[in-house]
Amino acid sequence: MRSSNPVFSRRGFSRDNGHAGFNAAPQAGAPATGNPYAQGTAANPYATNPYAQTDVHGAPAPARPDVMTIDDVVTRTAMTLGTVVLTAVLSWIVLPVDQANLGKSYGIAIGAALIAFVLSMIQAFKRKPVPALILAYAAFEGVFLGVISSTVSTYINPGVVMQAVLGTMCVFAGVLFAYKMRWIRVTRRFYGFVMAAAVGFMLLMVANLLFSVFAGGEGLGFRSGGLGILFGVIGIILGACFLALDFKQVEDGVAYGAPREESWLAAFGLTLTLVWIYLEMLRLLSILSGDD
Repeated sequence: MRSSNPVFSRRGFSRDNGHAGFNAAPQAGAPATGNPYAQGTAANPYATNPYAQTDVHGAPAPARPDVMTIDDVVTRTAMTLGTVVLTAVLSWIVLPVDQANLGKSYGIAIGAALIAFVLSMIQAFKRKPVPALILAYAAFEGVFLGVISSTVSTYINPGVVMQAVLGTMCVFAGVLFAYKMRWIRVTRRFYGFVMAAAVGFMLLMVANLLFSVFAGGEGLGFRSGGLGILFGVIGIILGACFLALDFKQVEDGVAYGAPREESWLAAFGLTLTLVWIYLEMLRLLSILSGDD
């Protein structure tokens, strides 16, 4: 099973035990091999740890020093998000959104968004993370976010951008706290529900976009008025659910001794989800400001 956020798929789930994560967690009754990450358990002998190491005789190999840690994930995520923020600030300053330059700035922003999308898809289909691809994605995504945020601040409400940033931080902190307290449990059912909801949400947004392009106006009305507010809230809730999936991915990767390079995938996934939440938060607050 593959994990995915609302836009791009990525690794992080298996079919072995019906739970989301890198693989099945050790279960009670597992054979005492001396290796907490040995393959198979008494309850589920087919559950495997993809990162388990054994020697030629099948005995557990010494622990590898290059395993993923929480510090690795925090560092890579800070680098990726820092790139997004830096390029967003630079594009806000360098690409003006006044009437004389709005079309040019929008064109650059759309081009940057398309490049970011392509880079994300390339990384999503690669078996191993490529830090250069991930950081390049973050840079181009930041250009897009900078122009969009500047436009909202200029033409809708100067305070909306900061509110969206604070809202995104609050969602992240709230989901992390709920996950650590085990109020949110990422199970196969949870994963299936989130994926089904995300697919349905994306199909509706694509239909709305097509109607707005070919029929003009607001399309089906999913991005304005009362429906816009409803779908904005749904989008933020979906983003929060994908944050829980991201946290599970990180937790299982650390528990199973995933290679250190996998921390780049965790950073990539977290960045994608946080960008999604920020855009939905910005859209929702913009609608509410417009109603005022």
